[in-house]
Amino acid sequence: MRVSPTVRALGIVTLVLTALLGSAYGIGRSLVPDGLGSGVTTSATGPHYGDQMPGEAEAVPSRSGDAPRRTGPKEPTGEPEIVDGVHTYGARSTTGTSTVALTFDDGPDPTYTPQVLAILREFHVTATFCVVGENARNHPELIRAIVADGHTLCNHTWNHDVTLGAKSPDRIRADLLRTTEAIRAAVPDAPVAYYRQPGGAWTYPVVKVARELGMIPLHWTVDPSDWRAPGAGRIASTVTTGVEPGAVVLLHDAGGDRQGTVDALYRILPDLTSRFQVEALPPETT
Repeated sequence: MRVSPTVRALGIVTLVLTALLGSAYGIGRSLVPDGLGSGVTTSATGPHYGDQMPGEAEAVPSRSGDAPRRTGPKEPTGEPEIVDGVHTYGARSTTGTSTVALTFDDGPDPTYTPQVLAILREFHVTATFCVVGENARNHPELIRAIVADGHTLCNHTWNHDVTLGAKSPDRIRADLLRTTEAIRAAVPDAPVAYYRQPGGAWTYPVVKVARELGMIPLHWTVDPSDWRAPGAGRIASTVTTGVEPGAVVLLHDAGGDRQGTVDALYRILPDLTSRFQVEALPPETT
């Protein structure tokens, strides 16, 4: 059958229009964000779910190696938010007075904690001990010795979990309660007024839960990195040159070879006590 020129022209026009419409549809789809209609949107900080309430903060990992960031509003605290590049979410980083506080993390340890206690006793200084739940359970006699010498206790998680702040509020609460229970099994009436996040990896949820449990989140001002075991001389020098009124000093009485820290105290304590009032943080939060 012979096709007229008019019919042939109409057919060509139809094919061209069909191709153009298909291309436009493909271009339009490429401009629609993935997940549209799924209740999930994306941003520079990661996914945010449609069922997340505005007041609920989530722990969102930031750059590799950084502590997770918080999204959502938070209550003002009056404490500095950034301390040496670390976002503290209002965790306390000073004593709030002219006094200086020494803090010892990760214990108690049967080798080093008794030595630390003996030196503090010699210089008539009290300190704050941030204890790990497992160690408190395994060495209740050392918890009792800490309290008997008038030192303050601080919750430092069950097993030094640096990632705890990125977990759910229920997981955080269970960990902190378990640790406090282990401490109170040794010293039933002793207050546990502070909480310190391992690694200083603070997040809004861990700060919020600690406060709900009646504990003050506790960061620090001076960190000699004694956990790296740089030697007594370097530890002592960093502390004595870095301390100012109101400083909170981070030291360790467990978690590795802490003899350097123990030896450094013989240089640190004479210097600090000659210039400052050095004592434990108040054992009560009110």
